[in-house]
Amino acid sequence: MIVKASVGIAQQLFRHLNPTSCVILCVRPAIFSLFLCFAAFGQTADEIMAKVAENQTRSEDARSAWVYRQDVLVRLLRSGGKLAREEDRQYTVTPSANGVEREMARFSGKYVDHGKEIAISKPGEEHKDVDLDASIAEALGDTIGGDDESRDGVSYDFFPLDAGKQKAYTFKLRGSETWREHEVFRITFEPAKKKDDDDDRPIWAGEALIDKTDFAPVLITTHQARGIPLAVKTLLGTNLQQLGFKITYRKFDNGVWFPVSYSGEFKLRALFLYSRTISMGLVNSDFRHADVQSEVHFEKP
Repeated sequence: MIVKASVGIAQQLFRHLNPTSCVILCVRPAIFSLFLCFAAFGQTADEIMAKVAENQTRSEDARSAWVYRQDVLVRLLRSGGKLAREEDRQYTVTPSANGVEREMARFSGKYVDHGKEIAISKPGEEHKDVDLDASIAEALGDTIGGDDESRDGVSYDFFPLDAGKQKAYTFKLRGSETWREHEVFRITFEPAKKKDDDDDRPIWAGEALIDKTDFAPVLITTHQARGIPLAVKTLLGTNLQQLGFKITYRKFDNGVWFPVSYSGEFKLRALFLYSRTISMGLVNSDFRHADVQSEVHFEKP
């Protein structure tokens, strides 16, 4: 109804424009585009994201009724793209009182030593006294999709979805489009500027596609908005580059959305000598509705 009414307003406006007004609109297309954008959407970026936050909170109880499979892959590459280490995990994810619990169902992995691939039997298994690859792969595998304070396992530190995290960001509405059969708002975000305590600002900026009907995220991409402090890079020889993540959501029930894919890649240099390109990915599948009483029963979603 809002869109139809807005189109009608625009049509009436054109009927009553005189030639002088038309010239002004042609000279100032950006202003007119902004008017049409506001007329069509009727909402600001902050208002849209506020509704997203409300729905995130409201849907937490509904998310707790779902059980699913989660596959996590972490890969570390040396300079030149040669494999250093790889860990592949499969979990069964079940609801808990405050978040999610993951039970590992399968693990496979390997590291490469002088060109030879050697299998490993558990996350973080080391093959020498100091093994940074093992520690990093284990930590990332535990982290991605494993936030036990989130009902979908995704940390809100990476994506500003809840009301508390949104306070630290500035949002802008960039337009509207169709993405994979969803009518969505396109919204960009970046850390809000602060005069004091600049180090406490989030490091993320990015773009979110928000479903117009459910006000739920469909696709979110982030990139590193701020670099590592110069003192850290200089004194410790540590740097992160090209840090960013992408997450896609899918609707499974009325008002219930879950992340189905989650990936990121970055370059890490540490202690002057260590350098790796690190990629990690997550795929959620086999979603089943669980009626949690004395035991868990599975039904078709």
